[in-house]
Amino acid sequence: QVQLVESGGGLVQAGGSLRLSCAASGMIFSMYTMGWYRQAPGKQRELVATITNGRSTNYADSVKGRFTISRDNSKNTVNLQMNILKPEDTAVYYCNAKHRVSTLNFWGQGTQVTVSS
Repeated sequence: QVQLVESGGGLVQAGGSLRLSCAASGMIFSMYTMGWYRQAPGKQRELVATITNGRSTNYADSVKGRFTISRDNSKNTVNLQMNILKPEDTAVYYCNAKHRVSTLNFWGQGTQVTVSS
């Protein structure tokens, strides 16, 4: 079955950096647009960034210029490099895989990112 396993979360001071990784298995990776979403306490889950198989990217306005999404189709991984982190970036970050044609949509279990001020 499809599995998305996130890693790389943790506690960091404001202004610092973290790199999240998501390893996918049980799927044809190239058929999926990959993305990162986040959910802060008491808030709805929101888009952070997505990347298509053709490497087209989309970012939330709040992270543009600070976060970079990338994918490695040879390793079935998608990464999120987060720089200049702010306390408002604190959330659980989820990896997402959305099939390009069908309605298949998968989520990872989430990884906690906490940014202290």
